[in-house]
Amino acid sequence: MRIMKFGGTSVGNAPAIERVVHILREAYQTDGRLVAVVSAMSGVTNQLIAAAQTAAEGDERAAAELQRELLERHQAVAAELIPTPARREATVARLADLAGRCARLVESVHVLRDLSPRAQDWIVSFGERMSAVLVAAVLEERGIPAVPVDSDKVIVTDDHFGSANPLLEETRARAEAALLPLLEARKLPVVTGFFGATPKGAVTTLGRGGSDFSASILAHALEADEVWIWTDVDGVMTADPRLVPSARTLPAISFAEATELAYFGAKVIHPRTMQPAAERGIPIWIKNTFNPEHPGTRIGPDTSMNGSVVKAITAIPGVSVVTVEGSGFLSVADVTARVFETIGRTGVNVFMVFQASSQHSLGFVVRRTDASKVLRALEREFELDLLKGRVARIWEEPGMAIVAVVGAGMRGTPGVAGRVFGTLGQHRINIVAIAQGSSELNISFVIREDEVARAVPAIHDAFGLGGSPAD
Repeated sequence: MRIMKFGGTSVGNAPAIERVVHILREAYQTDGRLVAVVSAMSGVTNQLIAAAQTAAEGDERAAAELQRELLERHQAVAAELIPTPARREATVARLADLAGRCARLVESVHVLRDLSPRAQDWIVSFGERMSAVLVAAVLEERGIPAVPVDSDKVIVTDDHFGSANPLLEETRARAEAALLPLLEARKLPVVTGFFGATPKGAVTTLGRGGSDFSASILAHALEADEVWIWTDVDGVMTADPRLVPSARTLPAISFAEATELAYFGAKVIHPRTMQPAAERGIPIWIKNTFNPEHPGTRIGPDTSMNGSVVKAITAIPGVSVVTVEGSGFLSVADVTARVFETIGRTGVNVFMVFQASSQHSLGFVVRRTDASKVLRALEREFELDLLKGRVARIWEEPGMAIVAVVGAGMRGTPGVAGRVFGTLGQHRINIVAIAQGSSELNISFVIREDEVARAVPAIHDAFGLGGSPAD
């Protein structure tokens, strides 16, 4: 059994959906037991969020305009790809019903002048709902018995709206009940990605890019043999090809390496995707919808040694370093705990943490857009300590980037860090902060954002990771 997930660009227009249907038809005719997971058409999720936000701000036309735009875009694809009149009319009727339901939710947001995380999750789920109906109808038009399935009937999550966590055992029971009968009847389920629902039925989303995560969750629930993530690149690359033209596609990496790369900015796969598949040892393939002949990248329990201790380099621009400093740090009770409890209450993600051995200062890295929220919270928490001089200052250094050097071959290999930092020194690139995990899979450091375009290619070359751009 395979789970095949298709991202927003893969279902972004009629020619893209035609390619997806061709891939699915070939796989169905070869394997039979196949589940498709689809994202919303490219741009639709952003469109849904924008409409909901403008409605909450008082725009009385937002709901009607959204309904018209959603229906027009999906209806145009149906008209192009579904020539059979009866099937086309039935598909458009289903799409119109979904667009109408979505518009009524947006109208309720306008009436209340309030967009709660719960309401937003429900609204944004309609992009995937409409996409699944469309892809399933085109498959049927091409002779494949396909059925759209809403994932709020399959994937069970907690109630952390906006970034929910799956409840895997409950999901297993639901998935078996909803999907196994379809598979046994030789039908192809087309499941909506990105969202699920609480045990009480409230729609939740899995975070942006969560359709990858959906596919991995379903693979875990159904004990699938493989997950194939179809996207618009050939696989996981040694670096961002926009920074390093000689970057090449990696044939295989481990779950641990892929998790590190995803966490530190590689956008080819959602960071949480690996965990459900890794629990069952289910390999994940990254494939290109627009270049299906390319072998892609296999993510699995083991890595492949490519002749270098370093596998890939990635970067997260747009971050800030926030530092809490004070010579009297030792006299401030539980200062470290207080810092991170305060950050925890803000809900902000921390990418790196570093502390001087003297305990004179404690620093961490957050997204630039989150830095002001963190600063305000810390200033409130340490208000008295700042007044009394026990904490000298709390400040932000914006305009930074994290660069991560990743590879299982670094474990136990001496001299890797020296080579990384020696290369940066040769190129006169200043390092603001350094961190290395105990797993030795990753060396991360902070530099100025405007130095990334020099740093990443330099390290890539130093470890001999380049190939021809076509590799």
